[in-house]
Amino acid sequence: MPRYPRSVISSQSFQALVHQGERGEGEATLGAQYYGADSENGDRIDDPSEDALFMMISDVNDSDNTFVVVQPDEDDPVWFASVAVLDEGGYEIVRRDTTRNEHDVTTSTSINDIARDLTIWMAARHNPERPNSHNTDFHNTPYPA
Repeated sequence: MPRYPRSVISSQSFQALVHQGERGEGEATLGAQYYGADSENGDRIDDPSEDALFMMISDVNDSDNTFVVVQPDEDDPVWFASVAVLDEGGYEIVRRDTTRNEHDVTTSTSINDIARDLTIWMAARHNPERPNSHNTDFHNTPYPA
């Protein structure tokens, strides 16, 4: 397992890194709550933060770890994002969401920009398991005096 400084990632992501490894060996038993990031070399991070994505993309190379895929942790995912190293340098980013009829392919050389953009894109994906961030149950809420 690669060594990452603990100070640059959240404790949840650090715990996910501690449990990563070959599938079935050292993997967290609960699985991802929303989605997981898997690299070609077998590393997996459940519910990766932007920093964790940055680290996984940084580990991508042109020999034995050529891509990272992020998708919901379910049997038939409706969306995915992938990052693959290009022979000429840089990265190809593919975003696909069948529920929105989206299929976007771009290239970039900035791992920081890729990790940030993917984090924002993934946050916009529909996930019925994720709680809403706002309260819509106002009928029992007393009006402030």
